[in-house]
Amino acid sequence: MRVVVGAAILDGPRLLAARRVEPPELAGGWELPGGKVEPGESDEAALVRECREELGVLVRLRDRVGPDWPMTGDAALRVWTATVVEGSPTALADHSEVRWLDPGHWLDVAWLPLDLPVIEHLERTLQAD
Repeated sequence: MRVVVGAAILDGPRLLAARRVEPPELAGGWELPGGKVEPGESDEAALVRECREELGVLVRLRDRVGPDWPMTGDAALRVWTATVVEGSPTALADHSEVRWLDPGHWLDVAWLPLDLPVIEHLERTLQAD
């Protein structure tokens, strides 16, 4: 199974969203930052690396969000909540914009279909706390 990791980066009650620039079929859609796990790399190490490459930040991973989220083919998305411990999120690789979403506005952007169930789950879970 191919594993893709994602970070639900939180700043208090705010959630970070990133707008994709490629591939063409995903361009303009919003997602949680992250990417593919490389051979020999742990899920967690891959996610920290991807956040550094894509956003220029060092993150501290917190809790795993739900189960494996199914993707197309034999791939699964694994998501963790995270906080920024160094740097300020900037759209670098793969993204044209990053945006902090306030509570109650997490669904105001056009999330990619694979990320939307994760966002809805997070919103329900975090509001229940």
